[in-house]
Amino acid sequence: MTEAMNQQDAELKDLADIEEYEEISSDEVDRVVEALDHLIEIVQSENIKHYLEEAASSIYYLVYEDESEGDHSLDQAA
Repeated sequence: MTEAMNQQDAELKDLADIEEYEEISSDEVDRVVEALDHLIEIVQSENIKHYLEEAASSIYYLVYEDESEGDHSLDQAA
């Protein structure tokens, strides 16, 4: 069990390293989130829906996190 957790931690670190260098287009994010939203609508299992919603949210914020923070800081400045 510990070995599996260590492997998962290593994979997450690798993904974090990739995120720093990979450019992701908003079009691709929009397509993936739309596909996940469709799956959420047709899946019956609440557990699976929860995981799909988390995935959609995480993917959405890969691109849109910076934009929403910028808008928020402009609101605070006003």
